Amino acid sequence: MTGFSRPVLLRGVRPLGAAAVDVLLADGAIAGLGPSLERPDGAELIEADGAVLLPGLVDLHTHLREPGREDTETIATGSAAAALGGFTAVHAMANTNPVADTAEIVEQVARLGELAGLVDVRPVGAVSRGLAGEQLAEIANMARSSAAVRVFSDDGHCVSDARLMRRALEYLKPFDAVLAQHAQDPRLADASCCAHEGELSGRLGLPGWPSVAEESVIARDVMLARHTGSRLHVCHVSSAGSVDVLRWAKQRGIPVTAEVTPHHLLLTCDLLAGYDPLYKVNPPLRPAEDVEALRAGLADGTIDAVATDHAPHAAHDKDHAFSDAAFGMLGLQTALGVLIETMVEPGRLDWAGLADRMSVRPAVIGRLAGHGRPIAVGEPANLTLVDPSASWVVQPAALASLSRNTPFAGRRLPGRVLATFLRGRPTARDGVVPALSGASAVWA
Repeated sequence: MTGFSRPVLLRGVRPLGAAAVDVLLADGAIAGLGPSLERPDGAELIEADGAVLLPGLVDLHTHLREPGREDTETIATGSAAAALGGFTAVHAMANTNPVADTAEIVEQVARLGELAGLVDVRPVGAVSRGLAGEQLAEIANMARSSAAVRVFSDDGHCVSDARLMRRALEYLKPFDAVLAQHAQDPRLADASCCAHEGELSGRLGLPGWPSVAEESVIARDVMLARHTGSRLHVCHVSSAGSVDVLRWAKQRGIPVTAEVTPHHLLLTCDLLAGYDPLYKVNPPLRPAEDVEALRAGLADGTIDAVATDHAPHAAHDKDHAFSDAAFGMLGLQTALGVLIETMVEPGRLDWAGLADRMSVRPAVIGRLAGHGRPIAVGEPANLTLVDPSASWVVQPAALASLSRNTPFAGRRLPGRVLATFLRGRPTARDGVVPALSGASAVWA
C-alpha cells in the first residue's frame, strides 16, 4: 500500500514514558515534536492524555502460515493481529507449504504483506532445502531478490549438522545476513519430546525435552560463529543454562544475539499438570528458576530481543492428547501486555528498555531500516501509542487471528494499544483494524 494519510496530531503523549509533548505525523514521518503544537488544517487530532508513545514493535519470529495453511492464518489476518498488538514490522518464518526456500516464494510473501498494508512483512528464508537439513537453500537468490531477505532460519527444525551449519554461516556473511537457529539437538530431544524433562514430566508420563538439548547446540554454534565471524541469532531461548552460554559468548565478543518469547517469561511447566495442549510449545515451558533467569537475561541485555513465536493452529490440530497435539501458541496481540506485566511493572525494564528489546534491537538484528528508530523529528512515523493504565481481558474469539490457541484466555493483561501507525497511517485504532473487516479486539 502506497501513499500517506492525512496528518495526525498526537496531543499530550509521553515518548518512551518521558514528559508529555505533542507529536505531529505528516508525510510518513514525525514532522513536529514539542509542547502545544499548532494543529494543521485538516489534521486528525488524537487526545492522548499522557499515553506512552513507543517506536512500532518489531517481531523477529512470526508464523503467518501462508502459503499452505490459510485455514489457520493468512498474511492479512496475521498482519491485523500484529497491528492490534502494536507491531509495525514482522518477520514471517519459512516453514510454510511450500517452504520459503526460493526467491519466488519469499517474493510472494513480501507481495502479500504489501497488499495487506498493515505492517511491513519481511520474509525469513530457509537455511536448507525443504527444511531437511541436508543441502543449503537458495540463500544468495533470496538475499538478492526483491524481498532482500536478511534473516534465514529452519525454525521448527534445528540445523543439527555442524558442517552444514558452518557452511551456512560462511555463505550468509557476504550478505550481512543472520542465521536464526532453532536450538534443539535431535538426538537429545526428538520430535516426540513435548515437556520439560524433570520430575513433572516423569510423573505425567510425557517424553522429556532436557534443557541441555538447547544449551549444547547454542554452545556449538557460538563457537562456529566465532570461527566464521558470521552473525548468529538464537531463537526462543528457554533455559538458565542457555543464558549462561550466551553471556559467556558475548563477553568474548562473539557475534551472537538471542530472543525470548513472552510465554517463556511468564508461564512455567507446572501448567502442564492438567495436560492442556494450549501449553504445549517448542521449546517447552520450563521451571520457575529458568523463567527468572530469562527475565534477568533480558533485563541485563544478554538476551537482546523479545519475539512472539506467534504460532496459530486450527482446533483440529490442537484438540488432541497432549503428546499428539501441535506445538505452538498465539502471541502477537498479547506480547506487549505480558512484557509490561513481567518486566515493566516489576521495574526490570523502563519504557525505553522495553522499546529497546521489542523494537530497536529486533530491527537492527533483522537489518530493518525505518523501524526501531528514535522518536524525533524527521524519523519515520512507525509508532505505537499505549495506555499503561488500562487493562484488558484476553478473549480468544475476539482476536484477529484465524486461530484461537492462546494460553492467556480469560487472563487480564496490563496496557492497551490505543493506536498503531505505519509511516504515519493508522493501522489500528481502539482495538479495530479499519482496513480489514472483522479484524478487531474487544477490550474489557
